[in-house]
Amino acid sequence: PNWTIKYSGFMRYKFFKDRFKRFSIQHAYRASYTINQFRSNLEYSPTNPTAVDPSGNFIPKMIISNINLVEQFSPLIRVDFEMKNSFKFLAEMKKDRALSMSFDNNLLTEVQGVEYILGLGYRVKDVIFTSSLADNPQGVIRSDINIKLDLSYRNNKTIVRYLDYNNNQLGGGQNIWTGRLTADYAFSKNLTAIFFYDHMFSKAVISTSFPMTNIRTGFTMRYNFGN
Repeated sequence: PNWTIKYSGFMRYKFFKDRFKRFSIQHAYRASYTINQFRSNLEYSPTNPTAVDPSGNFIPKMIISNINLVEQFSPLIRVDFEMKNSFKFLAEMKKDRALSMSFDNNLLTEVQGVEYILGLGYRVKDVIFTSSLADNPQGVIRSDINIKLDLSYRNNKTIVRYLDYNNNQLGGGQNIWTGRLTADYAFSKNLTAIFFYDHMFSKAVISTSFPMTNIRTGFTMRYNFGN
């Protein structure tokens, strides 16, 4: 099953109309189930479906090597609103897992993930610049600066389950902290300047891996062709 539920009916009430431009709550679920590398079993006999092999196992009609199940609550819960004073807020939680079952060695590999996201934003209205990039003869640019800050934390774990021995082991995983700051300003209807700063720190759950930090920052000029 797959579904997406988004509710924005709070805006019908006076309390929310007086304070918010928009207010919504969202929930979604996606799943997929796949069977890989299956073939007919030549040892299977339709006249004797309960036959067993020398090890005492039933002889199946089909031989399946691998199956996969992927589930995602993306998001499990999401609250998104913008207030009348141009303040924006986003809170989101995601959960997912991927199961891979190998029948060749009776090994089940499970990858679990949970992520928390917090987003803040603010629109600075009617910021004025004087520039030759303006669309008007006066050379005056009047536009808004949109500032957004997104913070997230994600925990990934890989668990290897040996079904024959009833043994589970932690095979890997990461704790990832991410911060992203962006600010954009439209010089015209076609030209927009964007400043960005990305900071990501990751630490492995096993001691054999080193922590890593990645930083990206800079400016982007984006031009849209056409009307």
